[in-house]
Amino acid sequence: MRALPAGEAAVLVEVADGEQAQALHAELERRRAAGELGMVTEVVPAARTVLVDGLADPRAFAADVVRWRVPPLAPAATGAVELAVRFDGPDLAEVADRWGMSPADVAATVTGTAFRVAFCGFSPGFGYLTGLPPELAVPRRASPRTSVPPGSVGLAGPYAGVYPRASPGGWQIIGTTDAVLWDAGRDPAALLAPGTAVRFTAEDAVGPAAAPAAGR
Repeated sequence: MRALPAGEAAVLVEVADGEQAQALHAELERRRAAGELGMVTEVVPAARTVLVDGLADPRAFAADVVRWRVPPLAPAATGAVELAVRFDGPDLAEVADRWGMSPADVAATVTGTAFRVAFCGFSPGFGYLTGLPPELAVPRRASPRTSVPPGSVGLAGPYAGVYPRASPGGWQIIGTTDAVLWDAGRDPAALLAPGTAVRFTAEDAVGPAAAPAAGR
């Protein structure tokens, strides 16, 4: 673990991998809820880092945090957010081929996996979901699409995710959900936050992979 200064009141903590970053984020949130972190305003996880902002004494925190014994990530204590998915994505057949299974088995694998939001980014409401075993990681598309429809469920590297709105993207699209990932009129606006448990459910039978929309 390494702690780096990040401005006047923040520290960026680097760890070895995503699992350690999620465990550190959970430990920081536990300590903040217990009132042990003073006036900390932000705890922001990323792939292998956690940013802690609003520290009264960043140097003291940096010297202290590297000595913490962070417990392993515990199973989610609250109920999972369920997202109903139609497994009809244009890349479903390619993912099935990479995984050496049928499209129906891809759907069964995804719906049988307990996901967790590791961190958010890319666009408002987009959560990077971990849970799939490392051997099922898939590469991003060689040619990203210029526009991916909102609600598209995709895979890239070790992550799964849902596009909150239309945007360019290179993830392998395996399905679609009607869930609203981001609503500025809702409190909180984001359906998914770091640490949230997520389960996908199959909305209907797995159909043939749809052809990519023109211009995407």
